[in-house]
Amino acid sequence: MPLTRSLAIIQASRDRYTPPMNKRIILKNTETFTKKALSGECTGHDWWHIKRVLENATAISESEGGGDFVITLAVLLHDVGDRKVIHKKEDDYSIAQTFLKKQKVPEDIITQVMFIIKNMSFSKSLNRKRKYAPKEFYIVQDADRLDAIGAIGIARAFAFGGSRGRPLYDPTKKAQKISTTKEYQKMNSSTYHHFEEKLLLLKDLMNTKTAKKIARRRTSFMEKYLEQFQEEWNGRR
Repeated sequence: MPLTRSLAIIQASRDRYTPPMNKRIILKNTETFTKKALSGECTGHDWWHIKRVLENATAISESEGGGDFVITLAVLLHDVGDRKVIHKKEDDYSIAQTFLKKQKVPEDIITQVMFIIKNMSFSKSLNRKRKYAPKEFYIVQDADRLDAIGAIGIARAFAFGGSRGRPLYDPTKKAQKISTTKEYQKMNSSTYHHFEEKLLLLKDLMNTKTAKKIARRRTSFMEKYLEQFQEEWNGRR
């Protein structure tokens, strides 16, 4: 579905009547579903990643606003169909969408949640500049990106690199310039180079003031870590 049409549907849906639903039960069922879907996951996209992103999103929304129910559902489900998790070439968005329909979540809510999930990743954002998106989208995207940087971001990067057989560092290679989703999916440099290719760039891609402030601090930590990495790599004590 074209981006402009998706946004139009979301905007129109905000004015429609939403039938009563038990949000607490839906969220509890979603949490259970996600924990099961991500059990055994060891690339940094496990349940604890989801929990941290949810905490980030909560902190951001306290300052920035946004619909808590949509934000929480999007965070809980954003990785269940991720290609890295399901070990396929493409993301499978039907996993999250089918679950929401089985929970009888109103269609307008499903539309909002699926818009976030389908467009929030770093690789997807490489293909276009988004002029407008709902506040909930920006909050979830920032919350997820924050978990990719800082001390935990470093740990997740090396965990994922190891799962893909990537070297820690190969000084004979250079960081690649990534400008499209396809280039991002095909890149095959070392985990160290991934910091320059993506992680150090995220602070300037944050949407909200709250996330930007946190991102600057976490990026500073990563820069110091990379300096120490190079010192040890080159034998300096």
